[in-house]
Amino acid sequence: MADLAFDQREGRIWYNGEYVDWKDAKVHVLTHGLHYGSTVFEGVRAYGGEIFKLKEHTERLIASAKALGFDLPYSCEELMEVQKDVLIQNNLTDGYLRPVAWRGAESMGIGAHDCKIHVAVAAWDWPSYFSLEERMKGLHLMIADWRRPDPRTIPCKAKAAGLYMICTLSKHAANDKGFTDAIMLDHEGYVAEATGANVFFIKDGVIHTPRPDSFLDGITRQTVIDLAKRRGIEVQERKILPEEMADMEECFLTGTAAEITPVASISQYTFTPGAVTERLIHDYNDEVTPKAVAAE
Repeated sequence: MADLAFDQREGRIWYNGEYVDWKDAKVHVLTHGLHYGSTVFEGVRAYGGEIFKLKEHTERLIASAKALGFDLPYSCEELMEVQKDVLIQNNLTDGYLRPVAWRGAESMGIGAHDCKIHVAVAAWDWPSYFSLEERMKGLHLMIADWRRPDPRTIPCKAKAAGLYMICTLSKHAANDKGFTDAIMLDHEGYVAEATGANVFFIKDGVIHTPRPDSFLDGITRQTVIDLAKRRGIEVQERKILPEEMADMEECFLTGTAAEITPVASISQYTFTPGAVTERLIHDYNDEVTPKAVAAE
């Protein structure tokens, strides 16, 4: 199953209010969202049958659509119930959900006022990629050539498909050079984020993370900051110059897919995954585990 192309898998996808077989969930080649990037989406995780931060993810999907100039034809409450039901329909307890909304094919051109808004939700199995021992070895990243754009040029708070084009380019360039991923700088040359995850550094027991003023303030990012503060760990959200990485001791990425993943190097800068990172990994695992399951 894991090796199958995503259009060849088995299951049921919720599509504009009804369930369709996985292979029948299709769009037309002249869909506006395909040509002009008028698509928004979410990445959501379920643990033990419960969807983590479901309301926050759903509210962000709706806000992303508004940032792109369209309203979803379903309420937050309706979309939350749909996501719960999609898990059931696909017999999943631990999985990844992908709500997505896009403008249709009613017209072809920059203007899209006549295009219907489509909404779909898919879900699939998503086991942990690495054991804790493997994760603690850390990833190897490079600094990307592409930069996050000036927030005056893009809706940087939206999780919009078009904004990920330079992320794909950056990740491919990193993979071609033997790295797992890339760290992108912002338009001013400060550290911003990885291609699909936020980044954190640790020095002398203090956490440093870029201020999300030109990129998405991830829900996992916000969760980790809250977990650190509960531990009494100081968190500084600030502008970070690339050369400051030379003095950082630990580094990790956060995201719905990445959860908390340690980093061993970023280009010439090296880090040693340590106690603070490991503590937060355990805290995050506890946070996402349904309490009824954890108590058994």
